[in-house]
Amino acid sequence: MKIETRLAQIGNGLDPATGAISAPIYQSTTFAHPGLGQSTGFDYARTLNPTRKALEEAIADLEGGDRGLAFASGMAAVHAVLSLFQPGDHIIVSNDLYGGTYRVLEQILRPLGITASYVHTGKMDDIEAVALPSTKAIFIETPTNPMMQITDIAACSILAQARGWLTIVDNTFMTPYLQRPLDLGADIVLHSATKYLGGHNDVMAGLVVAKTAELGERLYFVQNSIGAVLGPHDAWLLMRGMKTLALRMERHMKNAFAIAGWLDARDDIPHVYYPGLETHPGRDICSRQASGFGGMVSFDVLDARMVPYILEHLELITFAESLGGVESLMTYPARQTHFDIPEDVRNAIGVTDTLLRFSVGIEHIGDLIDDLAQALEYAGDRVLAVRG
Repeated sequence: MKIETRLAQIGNGLDPATGAISAPIYQSTTFAHPGLGQSTGFDYARTLNPTRKALEEAIADLEGGDRGLAFASGMAAVHAVLSLFQPGDHIIVSNDLYGGTYRVLEQILRPLGITASYVHTGKMDDIEAVALPSTKAIFIETPTNPMMQITDIAACSILAQARGWLTIVDNTFMTPYLQRPLDLGADIVLHSATKYLGGHNDVMAGLVVAKTAELGERLYFVQNSIGAVLGPHDAWLLMRGMKTLALRMERHMKNAFAIAGWLDARDDIPHVYYPGLETHPGRDICSRQASGFGGMVSFDVLDARMVPYILEHLELITFAESLGGVESLMTYPARQTHFDIPEDVRNAIGVTDTLLRFSVGIEHIGDLIDDLAQALEYAGDRVLAVRG
C-alpha cells in the first residue's frame, strides 16, 4: 500500500472485539497475569503498553525498519540513541544541528568520555578528515536545523558501512512521507515527533526506528531501563496527528516554496535557505533522496536590529519555539533553539544574529505573505529611522 493509505489507516483494526476504528487508549500501568509464569504480552506500561505498541509498529512500518520505539520527547529519543555508545567512543556529527542535541553531546556525554567532531556531513572529505580509530557512528541531520544543509545519506551510509560505523539520521524535518533514510542505507532514524508527525503543537514525543532486530533490541533495553516512554494518551494523540501527515506536508511544502521564492526576490533579504530553491547547493541531492523539500525556510535580514521589530509586529505568524505544526511559527535560533551552542561556533555555520527560522504552516499563502510583508516593512522603516 502507498504511504498515504498506511498513514490514514494507523490504528484501524487493532480491536477486533469492538471493531473500533480509532485505536483504544489503554490507560493502565499494569496488566493481570493469566497464571504463574504466564503473560498476555503486557505486564507493566514502562515495558510495553498496547497503545504505545500500535504507534511503535506504525512508525516502524512507515520508515521501513524492524522496530519502532516511542519516547516522552525528541530529546529522550536522541539520548536513547546516543546511549548506545561507551566512554572512548567518537561520533561524527552534522555541524549545523539542533542545539539540544549539541547540549547532550557536549554537556552530558563529553564528560563521560564520549566525544564528537562537527563537520558539514555533505562533504565526504570533511568526514574523512575527522575520522578516528575510535569513531563509531555518523549522526546526520538533513536538511539541517536551521541552515538547511543537505547530506547525501546513501553516500554517508556506504562510507560508514565500510568503516564499521552506524549511520544515524534525524528525519524530523522531512518525515517518512518525504524521506526514508533506512532505505538509503542508514541504521537508525529518529524524530522529534512533537513536530510534523504530531502536527498540531499539542503533544510532545520522540520516535526511533532501528533497521535490524539486533539494534532494535539494544534500543529497547535502553528504553525499558531508563523509562522515558510515551504515555498512552500522548501515543493516541500522535497517531491521530499522523493520519493526516500526507495532506499536511503537501500544504506545508506548497506554502514554503512560495514563501522562499517571495523572500528570495526581496532586496532586504540577503539570503534564503530552502532546499527547493534552484540556487540551493544541495537541491540535486535532496531531489534524489527525498520526494519533496519540506516546510522549513530560514532567511537572513540585512540588519540584526530589524529582528526585534519583525518578531514584535507579526500578527498572524507566532513568535515561538518549535516547528511542524499547522500554525506558522517564527523562531530566532541564536537566542532560542541554538543558544547553547557557543557564539563563535554558531557564527561559523551561519546561525548569526540576523537569521530567522520560519516553520511555514498550512494557512492561506496570501495571508502569510501579507503578514511577513508588513512586519519586514515596519522593521526596515524603524532601522532606517534609527540610522537617520
